[in-house]
Amino acid sequence: MQAPDFAEIGPPALEHKDLLFLFEHFPVPGVDPATAAQQVIEQPSTLESLLESSYVYRAMSADQRAWLDISPKLYFNVTLRRALRGQRSRDERRTIHYLANLLSLFVRTERLYRVAGDEETSYEYLSDLVAAAAVSDARRRFLIHAHIGNYGLFLAGVCQDWLEHRRRFKRRPLSLDYYRDMARAHYARVAGDRLSQDYGLKEVFTQLAGRFEYYRAGLVEVGHQRTH
Repeated sequence: MQAPDFAEIGPPALEHKDLLFLFEHFPVPGVDPATAAQQVIEQPSTLESLLESSYVYRAMSADQRAWLDISPKLYFNVTLRRALRGQRSRDERRTIHYLANLLSLFVRTERLYRVAGDEETSYEYLSDLVAAAAVSDARRRFLIHAHIGNYGLFLAGVCQDWLEHRRRFKRRPLSLDYYRDMARAHYARVAGDRLSQDYGLKEVFTQLAGRFEYYRAGLVEVGHQRTH
């Protein structure tokens, strides 16, 4: 069974330009970027420490256009680690990889409004997604509930300021708490689904449900970084 596009929990498959960026700014002189990039491709376990390195974030921050020269996966893997500081457990590292991949998918607006594998139907409202899940088979129901968690977290995190502005000045009825509660509840729901185990996502969804505010705060900071 093919895994959905959001089910990426391992070190990202970075583009060659990303690897060159990592080593073109490496703080130790004498490193050949092309040779070092090839070594990372052959030994991907070394990538994790590079993503955590302060020098990468400084290189990205020094040039406001730098994020245009690297892939969204590299950008979000670095900025999320900056926003979510502290010691990393195995499950947290996997959850950060998951969220960085998710954000790289959601930079395409059409993907934000679509359930994985569905190229035809768009959903703007969580209530419509809940209704669609009620009449779907087991796999599509899992994908919809996972999307509600992902979509709700994205709105409550990256789009927090927009949600609050919309509620305050445009008198929209739904509060930030609505999106937080929906996302957390649906992450908890899919964590217990058999397909979460099959796709290796059980621990990630458990993290997102149990430590929702921690990860949401990280996405809020990422959203602020993108707008400043």
